[in-house]
Amino acid sequence: MADRTPPLGVEELRALVADGGIDTVVLAFPDMQGRLQGKRFAARFFLDEVLEHGTEGCDYLLAVDTEMNTVDGYAMSSWDRGYGDFAMRPDPATLRRIPWHPGTALLLADLAWADGSPVAAAPRQILRRQLERLAGHGWTAQVGTELEFIVFEDTYEQAWDADYRGLTPANQYNIDYSILGTGRVEPLLRRIRNEMAGAGLAVESAKGECNPGQHEIVFRYDEALVTCDQHAVYKTGAKEIAAQEGRSLTFMAKYDAREGNSCHIHLSLTGPDGRPVMAGDGPDGMSAVMRHFLAGQLAALRDFALLYAPNINSYKRFQPGSFAPTAVAWGHDNRTCALRVVGHGPGTRFENRLPGGDVNPYLAVAGLIAAGLHGVEHGLELPEPCTGNAYTAGHARVPTTLREAAGLWENSTIARAAFGDEVVDHYRTMARVELDAFDAAVTDWELRRSFERL
Repeated sequence: MADRTPPLGVEELRALVADGGIDTVVLAFPDMQGRLQGKRFAARFFLDEVLEHGTEGCDYLLAVDTEMNTVDGYAMSSWDRGYGDFAMRPDPATLRRIPWHPGTALLLADLAWADGSPVAAAPRQILRRQLERLAGHGWTAQVGTELEFIVFEDTYEQAWDADYRGLTPANQYNIDYSILGTGRVEPLLRRIRNEMAGAGLAVESAKGECNPGQHEIVFRYDEALVTCDQHAVYKTGAKEIAAQEGRSLTFMAKYDAREGNSCHIHLSLTGPDGRPVMAGDGPDGMSAVMRHFLAGQLAALRDFALLYAPNINSYKRFQPGSFAPTAVAWGHDNRTCALRVVGHGPGTRFENRLPGGDVNPYLAVAGLIAAGLHGVEHGLELPEPCTGNAYTAGHARVPTTLREAAGLWENSTIARAAFGDEVVDHYRTMARVELDAFDAAVTDWELRRSFERL
């Protein structure tokens, strides 16, 4: 990680503000969808007032739908409760430059109520709680996310005006691993890579994917919270850089009938001495800890699908033969399974292939940890691996709709034991709100199928 630009220190920020190098500080937090919400501050005011004391934000920011409409059903925020504020407390460890905005730095915030208690349903707090449980076993989670997106030649405004129809992808054909095809988009990809490095992320690689205009940029793994923070910064920044270049890109899980955007998540554990604990001497190369941890993933996979696939559109990815999983199964380097064990020796880890590009990384990683701890704490035994085509092997199936996933989540004893009733009920409400909105909508599919012929 020597090539990684370190995040800013507070004293370095003070010096940059004093000499005019930084004039704006963004303070933001991830919302239920993993989007960054917050405020821009004059840098001097931020240093004088906000860094120590924080600021406030309306608590409806964790109780609205994707369109930012106020909705009923959330216990923590409503018209009856007056839509008050929560406190946004800066986390100095996340301070970094934002190279795609001149003179700008950013740091993330944790949310708290007026009495100082944490906001339990805030994604960053949900992950922190699971990391604390993991630390109780002496372990730290190392995580990497692999986020795909599709680039279009249209601006976001043009895409909006066109109702997202007839957009021009940056590539016209499958460019999976193609150097020629990715070269067409390299100026944009290079800018994203370099400016993310300037924001403190360690870039590994970029490659083309299958869907026209689809690409993936991968960053080096890190401790779980750091990776999720970087994921949120990257996702926002990639969109902003694309907009500055007169293009748009989407991370939605399933843009069209072709391959969707995935976000495979890799996880491993280290012990108090920093040594990996998932590698073992057995024939499968896994330790007993990893076998229990992986068994927990299988046991909780359907119950926790809402954390990995949080939107209506998420479930359109799960099609046989699509490289998106349909089977609750694990295998060694088997891309047909939901859970894929990869790496050798100290690099042994597992990959969860359910999440799409629309995932909230904080919730998904919290789910991986909670599932693993369920397996460890209950001594669950790992079944035999799937060695063939998991799509046709007769395994239990991942949920096929948000409605199914929400029901499993709401009634899950595993989820309630790991996350508590407040968090389970909060995110069940999020799913209900999306389902109600979708059920009330008239789609293009219905119009084309019904307008004349029915």
